[in-house]
Amino acid sequence: MNTNGTSKIFKTIWQDYSMLVVYAIMFILCSLFVPYFLTIPNMKGLGLSVTTIGMVASTMLYALGGGDLDLSVGSTVAFTGVLTAKLLNITNNVPLSILGGIIAGGLVGLANGVCIANLKLNPLITTLATMQIVRGLGLIVSNAVSIGIIIPAFFVIGNGAMFGVPNPIWITAVIMIIFGILLNNTAYGRNVLAIGGNKEAARLSGVNVELTKNIIFVLQGLVTGVAGVVLAARMTSGQPNAAIGFELDVISACVLGGVSLSGGVATMGGVIVGVLIMGTVQDVLNLLNVPTFYQYVVRGVILLIAVLLDQLKQRRKA
Repeated sequence: MNTNGTSKIFKTIWQDYSMLVVYAIMFILCSLFVPYFLTIPNMKGLGLSVTTIGMVASTMLYALGGGDLDLSVGSTVAFTGVLTAKLLNITNNVPLSILGGIIAGGLVGLANGVCIANLKLNPLITTLATMQIVRGLGLIVSNAVSIGIIIPAFFVIGNGAMFGVPNPIWITAVIMIIFGILLNNTAYGRNVLAIGGNKEAARLSGVNVELTKNIIFVLQGLVTGVAGVVLAARMTSGQPNAAIGFELDVISACVLGGVSLSGGVATMGGVIVGVLIMGTVQDVLNLLNVPTFYQYVVRGVILLIAVLLDQLKQRRKA
């Protein structure tokens, strides 16, 4: 009995915390064998490198948990960054320009939500279309060239620090805490996962499916807008070609963190681990001077592994 009980405990721990264990082992091995990995400058660099993915993954988990997905986030990051830079150069007003960029992201999310929730369009095709549209809008606004920013006050968002920790890391942490609480401690978070688990059952239990999905995509757009603004501040310019392929990294991080592609399962803790795994792999490849084209191969393999893990979990449940 004791052996069986211990076995069940270890099995439960492995099922719930397997990726955390994997990351802990990865971190130890990297610390031992990768030069300069476990140094304060590199740890700060690692933290900064995952901020954009971390922000967007915090809301992508809602889209995936609700049974949908959003492929337009990379284009939205670029567009909102470009638009913010353009507004800064026109108005010289930092708060107004930031607000404009964030609202623009929210409008992209609203368009996705209306098409998917109200018009019942396929989320893959819808967000693939808006990915192209928004990328095109970014190129139009910028005339396909980067837009320089000359207001130092704006750079504090991306390059300043508080208590020695870069501001983008603080912003990412706040966003993760907010959406983690929303997921775990509110009826809205439970409704999102209920819709992803069984949409019709959620509807019959009184959940307003259309409104809930619209809110998911608006929140996704707003947070992606924040990520675009912060990235523009870090780069001191708006880049229309920024974040190409970014959406796949975000989805990979979420799935590695245990978010189910079929919906109904999502945790913020898991997403944080997934984001850290993606960032650590990228950091190690850079430290080892692996050429960029090989890094694409590695990222593709990670995405396949993430999907395979999700499928194995679904089969085990079935």
